[in-house]
Order: sequence, then structure tokens, then C-alpha cells
Amino acid sequence: MILLDIIFYSFVVVVCIQVIYYGVIFGSFAYGKTEKKDQKNYPISVLICAKNEAKNLKKNLPSILEQNYSNFEVVLINDASIDNTSEVMEAFVKTHSNIKIVNVKNIEAFWANKKYALTLGIKAAKYNNLLFTDADCKPVSNNWISEITAHFNKEKTIVLGYGAYNKIKNSFLNKLIRYETLLTAIQYFSLAKLGTPFMGVGRNLAYNREEFFKTNGFIKHIDVRSGDDDLFINEAAHSKNTVICFTKESFTTSNPQTTYKKWFRQKRRHVSTANKYQFKHKAILALFYSTQVLFWALSTILLSLLFYWQFFAILIAIRFLIQYIVVGLSAKKLSEIDVIYLLPFLELFLVGFQLTIFISNLISKPNHWK
Repeated sequence: MILLDIIFYSFVVVVCIQVIYYGVIFGSFAYGKTEKKDQKNYPISVLICAKNEAKNLKKNLPSILEQNYSNFEVVLINDASIDNTSEVMEAFVKTHSNIKIVNVKNIEAFWANKKYALTLGIKAAKYNNLLFTDADCKPVSNNWISEITAHFNKEKTIVLGYGAYNKIKNSFLNKLIRYETLLTAIQYFSLAKLGTPFMGVGRNLAYNREEFFKTNGFIKHIDVRSGDDDLFINEAAHSKNTVICFTKESFTTSNPQTTYKKWFRQKRRHVSTANKYQFKHKAILALFYSTQVLFWALSTILLSLLFYWQFFAILIAIRFLIQYIVVGLSAKKLSEIDVIYLLPFLELFLVGFQLTIFISNLISKPNHWK
């Protein structure tokens, strides 16, 4: 009985922590209003790092070149591609004068290192304001550049955007991927609003080149294969220089992985950077994920024994209600509303998936970015 009391009161603490995360921390984004900024015409360089991306460039680059923005260039970084990426880039150059190509060759010190390729592209860019996306990404509107640049000003030199994934009908994996993407966005948007920005995604990210030079680029984590987006933001961003952009026309979208194996490999690379975050960010994320695991583990024990079941039911209801409200409001803002219908199942699967990734990364390191 004493052991069950300990389990129950531990569960009470876990629920309280989860309620604080969802209701207060993540609520800062969920309850906030979308701010429409006045359009600006800052000159900007759009950087796309491509490694064997000929097909994606043919499909997605026109949507960037056709943006309703008068003052931009596109810097195409050919990262030692072995397909016909170079030929595709050259073909676009013939019809568009605002394209610059940066050809990168592998060198021994930075073999297959995306950060090295990006560094060359950043240095070659004509303008100081830089907007990043990937070759497999496509803006959802022709106002993508104008929506992102509208958030730049003298103080705000880092803009965090949202990179969505395309919907696939009747696919649980697709909903799981989009739920994980939504939850990650809720986290980095919320903490940025609270003055503690900790990451961004390279599918939709902008910053002034001076911020890059202030941190000496990627030098502190050049040996880490991932992290050209989140590790850089973790080092460079703070409350005064960072702003979030989540207007509907500012999103980018790309095709998600279609097998669990491929997604597992992709997430292993992404998650491998977390141990390089600042301590306060690691602590915030670790407490959230650990209480998620404990919530489901302790719920299973208490439910199976029907211990204090009346109080248990009330606590469960409070936690799920707040979660549904906050995630639902956030999902509406980010056009992901369909994922909330399977929320408990998606969360449970994601918790198990993330535990598996954590254990796998302890055993071995993930591969290069391509």
C-alpha cells in the first residue's frame, strides 16, 4: 500500500508538471495572436544546399523563383553532387539572372559536411539577410519571402519559420510524422515567445549574416553532422534578436518519409544534436519528455490496479483536456488540425519511438546528412 501511495503521489506531481508545460509554457504560443507585419523590401539571399537533388530542384525551385518579391537572389549550393544537379542548376541560370551557383568539392577535413557547404554559400551571398530552405521544400505561397522578411527589423535579426510536411491520406505514419513536427514547432515557438529560443528548422529559417559571424559560424559544432539549423540557433538566438513567423503564407512544405525505417534514420540524425544544447534548454526538454514517459507508465500501473481510481480519472481528464485545447489551437494555427483526432495514440507511439531513438544513439552514432 505504501508503494502504491508513492506511485499515486508521483503521478500527481507528473500531471502537475505536464499541465504547466501544456497550459502555461506551450500555451504562450497557442493562446497568442498571429501578428501581421508591415511588408518590407529588404534585399535577401535565399540559400538552398543541394546534394544529389536534381529532381527536387526541377520540381520546387520554380516556386521560389516566382515569389512576389522584387529584391532577392537565390544561392544554389551544389554540395559535391554526383547526379545531374549541376546541369539542372545551370539550366535555371540561363533563364534567371538572380541565381548564383556555389560548387562545393569534398575535402578531407570536411568530408560530406553540410555545414562546410553552407558556410561557402553564406560567404558567397550578395545580401546580408539570409533565408534558408531545402531542395525538397516548397513555399506554400508566392508571398513566402515577403512574409518572412516582414519580421526583420534592427533588433530582430533571426526569424523562425514553420516547415510542414505534406498530408498523405490513410497513413498513420504520416500523421505521426506531422504530429511530431507540430509538437516540435509548439516547443520552439513557445520558448521563443517566452524569451528562450533554442532551435529552428533549416526548412524555413532566416537570419542576418552578422549573426553567423558573431558565433564564428558553425565552428563550435562543425564535427557534429547535423545541427546547421538547431545548434546554430541554440548558440546565436536570444530574447532580443529572435522573432517567430507563423502566418499561413509563410510556411514551407515537403514530402515526409514513407517508411518507419527511413523516418527512424532521419530522426536519429536530428536528435543527435540535443546533447549540444545549452544546459537550460536540455533541462527544459528533458523534464518534459521524462514526465511524458512517466505519465504513461504510471497511468498504466494505476489503471490496472484501479488505485484511487476516482482521483486518477480526474487527473487524467484535466491533463488531456488542457493538452487537447493547447495542441488543438496550435494545430489550427499551423494547419495541422487533423492530427488532434488521434492525439493520445500519436503521443503514446511517439514516446516509444523517441525512447528507441535515444537508446540507439547511445549505442552508435547516426550517419552523414546524405
